Amino acid sequence: MLKGTIYYILPSLIRKKTFMPTPKRSTSLVRLFAFLTLVSVAMLGAAERPNVVVILSDDQGWGDLSLNGNVNLSTPKIDSLARDGASFDRFYVCPVCSPTRAEFLTGRYHPRGKVYSTSSGGERLNLDEITIADTFKAAGYATAAFGKWHNGMQYPYHPCGRGFDEYYGFCSGHWGDYFSPMLEHNGQIVQGDGYLTDDFTNHAMQFIEMHQDQPFFVYLPFNTPHTPMQVPDRWWDKFRDKGLTMLHRDSKKEALPFTRAALAMCENIDWNVGRLLEKLDELKLAENTIVLYFCDNGPNSNRWNGGMKGRKGSTDEGGVRSPMVIRWPAAIEPGTQVTQIGGAIDLLPTLADLTGIPIISQKPLDGVSLKPVLLGTQTSLPDRKIFSHWGNRVSVRTPQFRLDHQGKLFDLAADPGQDQDVSAEHPQLTSELKADVKAWQNEVFKNNNQQPRPFLIGHPDFEYTQMPARDAEGSGGIQRSNRWPNCSFLTHWTQLDEAITWNAEVVADGTFEVVLYYTCPAEDVGSRFELSINGSRIEGQITQAQDPPLRGAEHDRVERMESYVKDFRAMNLGTMELEQGPGQLTLRALEIPGTQVMDFRLLMFKRVDSAVD
Repeated sequence: MLKGTIYYILPSLIRKKTFMPTPKRSTSLVRLFAFLTLVSVAMLGAAERPNVVVILSDDQGWGDLSLNGNVNLSTPKIDSLARDGASFDRFYVCPVCSPTRAEFLTGRYHPRGKVYSTSSGGERLNLDEITIADTFKAAGYATAAFGKWHNGMQYPYHPCGRGFDEYYGFCSGHWGDYFSPMLEHNGQIVQGDGYLTDDFTNHAMQFIEMHQDQPFFVYLPFNTPHTPMQVPDRWWDKFRDKGLTMLHRDSKKEALPFTRAALAMCENIDWNVGRLLEKLDELKLAENTIVLYFCDNGPNSNRWNGGMKGRKGSTDEGGVRSPMVIRWPAAIEPGTQVTQIGGAIDLLPTLADLTGIPIISQKPLDGVSLKPVLLGTQTSLPDRKIFSHWGNRVSVRTPQFRLDHQGKLFDLAADPGQDQDVSAEHPQLTSELKADVKAWQNEVFKNNNQQPRPFLIGHPDFEYTQMPARDAEGSGGIQRSNRWPNCSFLTHWTQLDEAITWNAEVVADGTFEVVLYYTCPAEDVGSRFELSINGSRIEGQITQAQDPPLRGAEHDRVERMESYVKDFRAMNLGTMELEQGPGQLTLRALEIPGTQVMDFRLLMFKRVDSAVD
């Protein structure tokens, strides 16, 4: 009776305007859902639920596994997930990072959640989207994420505002150094410990050990083999001069040193997957733990990928086809092969269905549960279409065909390389698929205006707010350290009429300690500056030199595209009283005795009143 009442009132609460999530209300609403769902789940008296570990690699292509026939490398631990569980022949993600993560988190196509870019705010997932972690947390699971988030930094876009009890990693789209860099733990700046992929795996294993007596949901989004191409000697030494027998379909386009670095990074990932599987064995948790592995887009270079057309950024088959392997010894038959198409949008409904927990989002999902074909209760699923989108390009995949973004049709069963346009041979199907693409665009973009959303400061449920250079704009001659904003800093700040600004909104009144991260050579020490928003101001002065060299190149195996990094000094500016409301956060110079103010990396606001729960 109570369970039925709960599921009757939840949709009505969502429909009432006063209960719609806002930056201030979203966490409280999810907590209400969690409480009501916990009550209902507790009443079910279900058997012990399985644990879940989801591993996501970054810029690894379908072809970067020995499982899929690549003899250039060996990935036995990831391959074992397919041998001991199930593998998908045709599984689809997005052409780039943040959209795939959004689709995994929500079970919905990424434009619905207003994810339209990979930086500068466009990577943020709308706050009215309920995530897979919210669902598992509501069902009593301990939830954690370790690695690259890439769906928003300022709470409640932050992982700790999206259903995760624990977070360690970085929220940007890429990072500038993979060896003991500056990271964050639940919003607080910390120092990493060793190579990032190893470090993230260590934290995941520690969390699993700490929560072995209760069901857990662990999300492990690695940052490799995304550039910069950094990997420890142990793996690089094997590939440094290795001859490669399997090459890109157009071998003239392949940069072999880059390929070797990517493959070395993939073997390091495999080693870490093996360590995690060994930890599950050690704790006697393997039998009832679902372990799932997939990638976020096609490969980040021209290298062997099964002869498919396209790479990262492309909506062709090679840009969106991902490996997907899943092991659950208690229920999935070893060696299961799934030939039906599936995608990242299916993972939320599939994992909820496998674990027997209710999905708490009231929005319609685009994904479907793949449980029937995983457990063998059905040999096939109804025919469906999966859409791939990035920029102004949309393609659509059926079980047999792909219509590309130019309206060309390819029979991938007969032509896996997309070499022959067969639209003239199938005019009716081509016309139908073009109409489907247009209808899909009209549907998923109907509420998706890309007007700038402010960067949020000081949510009352969270202690820390980072305002990085990535999200700021510099006026005048101020320059970004690299065209790719994610792990950049602002430099060449030389004039009094120049400023660094953020389109911001203070979520709730409060008192905040403010820390600024900078570098400045000794000859330019002495600059005075002011930080302000909506009439609240605080002044600071550079009194200590911090002039470290750029670093990162010493670890790069090939020349990078992204910004190099520095060791920035933290300066405590004191406290600011902030009032709720939108405004422009501005950092401007008051006096420049030398040639520049500073190189700027980050502001950290720490709430010091009693608003945080």
